[in-house]
Amino acid sequence: MSGNLSSAAEDRKARLAALKSLKRKQPSEPTETDDNTPTDQDTSSEHLQDVSSVLLSGRNYDAATRAPKLGFENDPSAQENTLEKKAQELAEATRKQAEQEDQQDKPLDLFKLQPKKPNWDLKRDLDRKLDILNVRTDNAIAKLVRQRIAATQAEKRKATGVANDEGEAVGMEGAELLEATNLREKEDEEEARREDEAQADLLDGS
Repeated sequence: MSGNLSSAAEDRKARLAALKSLKRKQPSEPTETDDNTPTDQDTSSEHLQDVSSVLLSGRNYDAATRAPKLGFENDPSAQENTLEKKAQELAEATRKQAEQEDQQDKPLDLFKLQPKKPNWDLKRDLDRKLDILNVRTDNAIAKLVRQRIAATQAEKRKATGVANDEGEAVGMEGAELLEATNLREKEDEEEARREDEAQADLLDGS
């Protein structure tokens, strides 16, 4: 490789020396030459370009511009679906939708502008805590109902002296379950009423 470079340098020196001698021998008045005929300088530059393209790998050097390559010729992420592209597409779609709505001149939807209640976050946190309490309440109510049914059955057996009256026990159990269900519905209605009153008080205070 060093021999090729040295021979190329010697050829270039020889051409430059020949070019200088030709310039010295030229008359003072320049003669008209054809623009299409290649000059010695053009041939020398073409020869140097051919030598650079042959001797250099072209990985970091661009033979066409005779300068080092800077950066990437093509974007490596051009064919990939990145988050930046998705965000740009979403922003473009939102902008187009807003322009279409402005052009259509739709009436303002007041339901979309309705603000949330001031205590919506407090109610959300309270509902999470009440979930556990509601389970315990249901278990306690079921336990009380079973106890009342057992006590009623025991009293009934003592009063009538019948120890194995299954039909009457089943009827009493159904009545007690109905009573417990009605009691639970009343408690739910009372709790909803108290909650509405609390929300009204908060709104009046704000």
